[in-house]
Amino acid sequence: MRRVRLTLAGLAAAALVAAGCTLPAFSPETEGAGPAAAPGTTPTWRPCPEIPDELVGRGAPGMRYDCAKVAVPRDWGTGGAGATAGPGAGETFEIALIRARSTKQRDRLGSLVINPGGPGASGVDTAVYLSFGSAFGGLPASVTDRFDVVGFDPRGVARSSPVKCIPDAELDTSFGYDPDPVSQRSFDDFVALNQRIGRGCGDRYGDQLPLYGTEQAARDMDAVRAAVGDDKLTYLGYSYGTLLGATYAQLFPQRVRALVLDGAVDPQQKLVAGSESQARGFERAFDNFDRWCAANAGRCPIAPDARAAVTTAIDKAKVSPVRGADGRVATSGWVFYAVISSLYTETGWQELAKAIDELQGGDPTEVFKLADAYAGRGEDGHYTNLFDANLAVNCADETEKPSRERIRQLQSQWREKYPLFGPSLAVGMLGCVEWPGQRDPYPTGKAVGAPPILVVGTTGDPATPYEQTPALASMLGVGQVLTWEGEGHTAYPQTGCITDAVDAYLISLAVPRQGLRCPAR
Repeated sequence: MRRVRLTLAGLAAAALVAAGCTLPAFSPETEGAGPAAAPGTTPTWRPCPEIPDELVGRGAPGMRYDCAKVAVPRDWGTGGAGATAGPGAGETFEIALIRARSTKQRDRLGSLVINPGGPGASGVDTAVYLSFGSAFGGLPASVTDRFDVVGFDPRGVARSSPVKCIPDAELDTSFGYDPDPVSQRSFDDFVALNQRIGRGCGDRYGDQLPLYGTEQAARDMDAVRAAVGDDKLTYLGYSYGTLLGATYAQLFPQRVRALVLDGAVDPQQKLVAGSESQARGFERAFDNFDRWCAANAGRCPIAPDARAAVTTAIDKAKVSPVRGADGRVATSGWVFYAVISSLYTETGWQELAKAIDELQGGDPTEVFKLADAYAGRGEDGHYTNLFDANLAVNCADETEKPSRERIRQLQSQWREKYPLFGPSLAVGMLGCVEWPGQRDPYPTGKAVGAPPILVVGTTGDPATPYEQTPALASMLGVGQVLTWEGEGHTAYPQTGCITDAVDAYLISLAVPRQGLRCPAR
């Protein structure tokens, strides 16, 4: 499997849980949405029965939620592996949509289409979370008063013809696996695990696997734009959603009204460069956590040396893992993913310190809570299809396939450069190396004819390191960089400076001044 996903999806949900809200349990089939509208036709919007009335009333007063489906061609004829006469020609996928509309809406500007990243995260879920308002870390009223908030699940994700081909047991094995398999036997076993996963997905989906790539999804997004009745797209994309938005801008530059790309992915990076960039980003974010811990011993029970405490916990879990009350064993992989999960938000730092401290005392409960939130694992042991879709999209996009020998070399080299995260990011490339099927890479180049596009970066971002922000802006040619000097993954709407700049751009198309940098607080 690819070892680190890029997403905002869980962050809004976590904010709601912390505020005492019970999250809606959406049906995987989008019950009540009705039949899918044919390509190029207007969908029928219906109330969403999956969202409990009590949640809507408590979390989002004055918001109405409607659902719909739109049919899109399985193969748009991209010219890559999914050519016009290729697999899926003449067939369709159903794309699930949700629309949140405020009863206080005035001077409506259109729809703000949302993608939270992943790839594999649900835009339907995220649109609901963001519509709950600034009290829950969502969108400010200044935006929801002018736009419908529209989320969609991209092809292969959640309710949109979902990809599901990795058994829960294999996912448990993958997440629990040693993040740095040093011995040749351990490395070979991890290769075999990725081969089983790839073979299972290939057996199920065959020559349709290339159809889940980003360019196909970007073309779906233009069908979403048409379905909501907008002549031009207004879009907020987080993390992987920035890649989706950048691809759209290259394909349909004249149909762009405003794009906010937050937590930028550099589309020009291939598999090896992208994996090393993430290793560097997570190592830097962990250093920031380590310094915070040393300076805040009263709030950090593993101070003064958090790096030593975490490293010791992972090493100890390799030889004598702690068993939890439910019988699960907190192997080194689960501890590692608890660390990964906690670095997506600065608020997660204290949770990580608590989890490692309790693990040292023999209780892995908090470790599993953090890791499961990242993995999409429910209390019943079942997973969402987030990582099935993550692999399907990433590997359809990826053309670079380093050899196992090259990956083994990088594992050793990155262990020296990025001791906590480098080895895992190196061996994680096996997920796409062992993935079957052809590839259908997305375009990389200028968005010629598009208006200014706002590209937002966070200096302490672990998953999409800040260096990728100016790289994406430069590639597009019309990108305008907005910087948040903060921690965690993505920036909007976390501080007044960022929120004001993004809101002005979305509403009035006012581009922030060149080089604007917003302080952390």
